[in-house]
Amino acid sequence: MIYIKKCTLIYNPNSGKKKVKKYIPEIKEILKKYNYETEIISTKYKKHAIEIMKNLSDDIDLVMSFGGDGTFNEIMTGNLKRKKRLLFTHIPVGTTNDIGAMLGYSKNIIENVKLSLKGTVKEFDIGTINHQYFMYVAGIGKFTNLSYETPRKLKKQIGHLAYIKEGIKTFFQKTKLYDIEYEINGEKYRGLFSLVLISNANHIAGIKNIYKDIKLDDNKFEIVFCNLKKKKDIIKTLYFLTMYDTSKVPGFYFYRTNSIKIKIHNAEDETWCIDGEKLDKSVNNKYTISIKEHLKVLIPKKNINKLFEKN
Repeated sequence: MIYIKKCTLIYNPNSGKKKVKKYIPEIKEILKKYNYETEIISTKYKKHAIEIMKNLSDDIDLVMSFGGDGTFNEIMTGNLKRKKRLLFTHIPVGTTNDIGAMLGYSKNIIENVKLSLKGTVKEFDIGTINHQYFMYVAGIGKFTNLSYETPRKLKKQIGHLAYIKEGIKTFFQKTKLYDIEYEINGEKYRGLFSLVLISNANHIAGIKNIYKDIKLDDNKFEIVFCNLKKKKDIIKTLYFLTMYDTSKVPGFYFYRTNSIKIKIHNAEDETWCIDGEKLDKSVNNKYTISIKEHLKVLIPKKNINKLFEKN
């Protein structure tokens, strides 16, 4: 007797240039070959995927989501709010898809479904910033607002080029320096910084290998404080980032830890970006960032030896 499993497919109809809806009949046929009976749910508004995931039945064998990095974050967040967490996999169909690129997915939706179903389950470290979850990056400062401020219409028209276009505009704007006080590994520091990135990824904003030797299950994230302000220094550093160890790039302060506390003294109009979306602003500009959660995800086998300590 063949055991029929249950799969819930959640997709964001507004993600990326490709329309997931037209691929659904073929995806359902692939899932049927893996003995899955599939329910289809489309998100209707921001954070809807959190509600959907949180309220799914406990007897679901697999959740398969389609969308960008923000959708991935919502599915993950909804899962972490459950008493019984569900196995899930995410198929990237957004504009940049940093997480998908890191995990070894291609740009072909159908091929990615097959890669996932043939994949393996790995446990990820999950970051929290003031109790809000992030999968791969939290940042504030130069360029970090591009992911949520770039017009959706422009992203649908020209894809990742939309970010480059908006990035060029941002590049020529005045660079703000943030007065930041932070505590890490028992030490306290204070300085002026133009960019802060806290990440558990080797692929950020379409740039590969910003950090070297990243592990997604080592209970640590990688942190960079940047104090560069001049445009020529920023250009030079963007080149260095892809060629050398980040910790050796001038103007960068590099840390690896699982906990940091940050106080920003002059961030009245600025907000953090987490997994490509805007973070709810802290009342007093104080942020506690740590790894307290871990979550199992079904992913392709391609890059697991590079990305995970526990094989």
